[in-house]
Amino acid sequence: MNEKRAANQINPRKLLHSKWTAVAPERKEKHFLVIDVEFDEEGIVIECAIEAVMTKRIAAIDWHDLKDATRWRQGWT
Repeated sequence: MNEKRAANQINPRKLLHSKWTAVAPERKEKHFLVIDVEFDEEGIVIECAIEAVMTKRIAAIDWHDLKDATRWRQGWT
């Protein structure tokens, strides 16, 4: 049976302050918070930044990457 993992559903307007868990943590960074989202004049997300809760490291991310359930889970699990 071919089982396909569903993609995370994300509303760009609710992206700011959303919580995420990395499926394969690196540098002991497992939990993240979206701290910045910038939109263009048409309401399209043009920039997104996440912060690692433990280390406070900030990184730019393509918000579409958060839809990949093999890399990210919504919430802190």
